[in-house]
Amino acid sequence: MTEPRLPADIERMMSPADDIGRRHEKLVRITQSLIRHIEDLPGDSGVGYAQFQRAAVLEDEVRARTRDLEHALDLLNASNARLSDAYRDNDIARQNLSNAIEAVQEGFALFDASDVLIMCNSRFNALLPDIVEGLKPGLSFDDYLQLAAGSHHLQLPDGMSRDEWIAMRKHRHNERHFILTQGMADGRWVQVSEQRTPDGSTAIIQTEVTDLIRAEREERGRLLDDQTRILQATLDHAPLGVCIFDARLRLLGWNANLTEMLTLPRTRLRPGLHFDDLWHQLRAQFAFPPHQGANMLADWARSVRRKTSFEVEIRRRGGSGSFALFAQEIPDGGFVMSLDDITEHKNAMQAIRHANETLEARVLDRTLELEDALASAERANASRARFVAAVGHDLMQPLSAATLYVGSLLEEADDGGQRAKLEKTQRSLDSVSALLEALLDISRLEVGQAALTVEPIALGPLFRQLREEFTPIAEQKGLRLVVRPVEATVLSDRIYLRRILQNLISNAIRYTDRGRILVAARGRPGRQLIQVRDTGRGIAEKDQEIVFAEFKRLDAKASAAEGLGLGLAIVERAASLLGHMLNLRSAPGCGSTFSVEIASTGLGDRRDAEPADADGLAQQERAVDVTALLVENDAEVTSALSQLLEQWGVNVLDVTSGEDALELLEETGVEPDLCLVDYQLGAGMDGIACLSAIGRLLPNAPAKCLITADRSDALRQAADRHGIEILHKPITPATLARVVMPRIDSGRQPAS
Repeated sequence: MTEPRLPADIERMMSPADDIGRRHEKLVRITQSLIRHIEDLPGDSGVGYAQFQRAAVLEDEVRARTRDLEHALDLLNASNARLSDAYRDNDIARQNLSNAIEAVQEGFALFDASDVLIMCNSRFNALLPDIVEGLKPGLSFDDYLQLAAGSHHLQLPDGMSRDEWIAMRKHRHNERHFILTQGMADGRWVQVSEQRTPDGSTAIIQTEVTDLIRAEREERGRLLDDQTRILQATLDHAPLGVCIFDARLRLLGWNANLTEMLTLPRTRLRPGLHFDDLWHQLRAQFAFPPHQGANMLADWARSVRRKTSFEVEIRRRGGSGSFALFAQEIPDGGFVMSLDDITEHKNAMQAIRHANETLEARVLDRTLELEDALASAERANASRARFVAAVGHDLMQPLSAATLYVGSLLEEADDGGQRAKLEKTQRSLDSVSALLEALLDISRLEVGQAALTVEPIALGPLFRQLREEFTPIAEQKGLRLVVRPVEATVLSDRIYLRRILQNLISNAIRYTDRGRILVAARGRPGRQLIQVRDTGRGIAEKDQEIVFAEFKRLDAKASAAEGLGLGLAIVERAASLLGHMLNLRSAPGCGSTFSVEIASTGLGDRRDAEPADADGLAQQERAVDVTALLVENDAEVTSALSQLLEQWGVNVLDVTSGEDALELLEETGVEPDLCLVDYQLGAGMDGIACLSAIGRLLPNAPAKCLITADRSDALRQAADRHGIEILHKPITPATLARVVMPRIDSGRQPAS
């Protein structure tokens, strides 16, 4: 069946000129006509209507999808518009950032977290113009280092290759932040700073610091010039020939005396001269001793670590001049070397030796004569005394004349060297005179012809005279003479009391190799105990009797110039005549103490008092009976503590170990009032063990103090268990005074 024809063609019915209302009205009529037409159709035409309905539904769906598509297109267009705005803003921001970076005065570059170059300004690596073209975004950091290392304008540090420089920069690049100063081939300098950002990127800033470094170098150069002028002025005023070398054995400075001693033209020495050139001059001009040749000096100078100094005596070749060469390392690795002309000193020493040998020969000859005379005079003491007196008079006459002649020459001598020789000759003559006087003294004392005048004698002035007389002699041997001030008056003969103390002090100095000699007076009821204590070799018990015999010396190897063994014999004879009790307490290795007990008048001489300690304690030194035992194995600490205690009037016995302390107390019977013992004494017993043993040994336990830097509770508890007081290092004078002064006050004699 054919499709029914529509009433009219829709295209022809819908005129384009109709407005919306007209078009709507026509569509409504068309729809109604179609519905009626369909309703009038036979039953089998329902299929067409169903298709029409499906078409209408599809049209609605298409229309809805079309609206959704149009909405999506609107959203897409809006997003594209915003994206375009964002791109435009990003381009503007990037341009602004680029302009800002370009405006920075320093070179700037930014690498991302993957070490890829993002951007850099034109000043970045401007001092390396041959690599600027290769600095493009996308360049890796490793490639950048290869570019920089290959630049002809990069100045590598001394001794560093390009590969080593790249490795150094990579290593530093791993740090979060670092700064280094890089030199350029044209004498310019750049400070490079790398800073890691929070996102892992790396910002590099390069700043040219050429002017700053040049200014610093100029200032440093001016300071070095000033120091050089000061050093040169100092060297020029030195009486020695001096030169200074740096760590590379290059000559830094010298004085004119060196060129004169080496007989070199002034132009021969110049800054930077290598040590070998000067060494060749020394080897050519001077003869070194066989056991310490010139090669040893060269080896010492080239040593990396010179632990000790170098010292040698050399002689000029073909001449008689002697020189002392001394070299010492300085802190920067270099060293200073000096030459001292000791020709006159050597000649003077030789002349003195010759004079001493002559005098010793004369004394020995006369001594032999005296020994023969004494052997013959044993049958008659009076005859012997007259003979000794006559011989002594004969010997004293030429000695007195020689002494007067030397004294006259001393008054007229202007030359320092000649004056020194005369002074040494004078001392030699005095030694001979002293020996002869000792012979006469022992003769007079033995036959009872000594004239004695017993009278009150103030000990203060006498002690001061003895200190002034013997201090230089003790210092010449490296000893310390301590003469404790005293204010007391005793009954004795002025001449022979002085002679007794002189002989005791002289004997102590002669037989003491190191340490000190102490001269002190202790008050006793109605008497004074004068002691001369030394830290010398000590005397065995079997020898303590024979030391007071005439012509007996324990040191048999000593020369006649050191005495005839009469000193202690005179002391024993004079003390016996004066009624003074003489006592000796000694042990081998523990020193000796000679004591003379003299009756006192009970009167004090206030003018003899001297200021006490150097710490400002406002008190006068008085005779006190306080003894301190110091056990310390450090020589410097021992010296400092002993000096301070002795200034306070304390008698100090010092040993280096606990075992020595116990041995000293057992052998001498000394009972100290105070024990100062260091905790760490090296091998052997420690301080607590030592103090405990001392407490068991002595019936009257002394005050016990432990010196230590250990502040542990364990040590404090151990000390408390043994009744030991701890003095913590460093010990101040106030801390020491708190412990010592109560003992001094309890043992101090009241002032009269």
